Amino acid sequence: MIHSILRIVQIVAVIGTVSSSIYYLLCLWSAARFLREREAAKNTRPTRDLPPLLALPPISILKPLKGTDPEIYESFRSHCLQDYLEYEIIFGVNDPSDPAIDIVKKLQREFPDRRIQLVVSPKILGANVKVSNLAQMLAEARYDHLIVNDSDIRVEPDYLRRVTAPLADSRVGMVTCLYRGVAGATLGSRLEALGISTDFCASVLAARQIESGIRFGLGSTLAFRRAELEKIGGFASFVDYLADDYELGKRIAGLGLSVRLSEVVVETYLPPYRIGEFFAHQLRWARGVRDARVGGYFGLVFTFGLLWALLALAASGATLWGCMALAFTLLLRLAVALTVGWGVLGDRQVLKHAWLIPLRDLVAVVVWIASLGGHTVTWRGDRFKLKKGRLTRIPQ
Repeated sequence: MIHSILRIVQIVAVIGTVSSSIYYLLCLWSAARFLREREAAKNTRPTRDLPPLLALPPISILKPLKGTDPEIYESFRSHCLQDYLEYEIIFGVNDPSDPAIDIVKKLQREFPDRRIQLVVSPKILGANVKVSNLAQMLAEARYDHLIVNDSDIRVEPDYLRRVTAPLADSRVGMVTCLYRGVAGATLGSRLEALGISTDFCASVLAARQIESGIRFGLGSTLAFRRAELEKIGGFASFVDYLADDYELGKRIAGLGLSVRLSEVVVETYLPPYRIGEFFAHQLRWARGVRDARVGGYFGLVFTFGLLWALLALAASGATLWGCMALAFTLLLRLAVALTVGWGVLGDRQVLKHAWLIPLRDLVAVVVWIASLGGHTVTWRGDRFKLKKGRLTRIPQ
């Protein structure tokens, strides 16, 4: 009986190890294709590099805020240093006493010639206060080309020119960006950054390969036209959804337009998460993905390479083949981390913190299991119940 159970565990572990190895190879192939496309775009661009400034449409950047983030002023400031002729930045808060307000006012003082507006929207239109802010900020936006990105995003001076260029094609409905996390000085922050650079972005590239494009957006950058936003019902149509960036991209793709993954990579400065805070953030993200992409989320079980390889090693009694399977899995996992994290994203922290990847991957398994057993998420200090992507606030 015990022998039969052990045999079944061995078979399951081998299947898991093989499926994970295939997934890692897919990630490597997807990353290599992205790198080739990026290099080809660089080589075929004219020496002027990008369209003349006068040919580019004016843009409204919408940045909903709640509280402050590490390095937030420098992140805001990077949006004021764009090599772009006409654009505005609209910041929005829900709470009139939000500490982010003072930072926006400081920015306005440093850049008096830049159109920087602060919108206070105390009215709450739905459970997702960020989207509620966006719906009310939109009324103040002058222009028909819009960019929404998170408060902690930092960009290069050519960001606007490069991100908006694909929208000149009427078949493109949205442009979004990969991003790398800049870790704080805690273990939780480093694990978060590793997850972004070596796992999450790898999965985005793999999805792009499997689905011949992507049909969702990333909060690091959502560039789109007002016309398409109005066609899907505006921000108010998904004001109760947790994964608002995913929902916006999905709905614009549903219009028959493509969602383009830009060659631009932006940065996000991560808080110094304690382990509990890191786990809570991961759990919120995991449950959000579970509700948004159920099939893909359950399919993640076939990508936990280290778990399956360790199980295969234990079930085999540490035989030679079990050791070789573990070594091969670790080698592929490290190759993905370096190819995506270092090669695609330019994340120089990946090599320094690579020894933490096994720990991060095992924590990801724990988060995945925990995410299956509940519907509660914590977001910016508030607790919600999540059902079919929608949030319901839990009274304090």
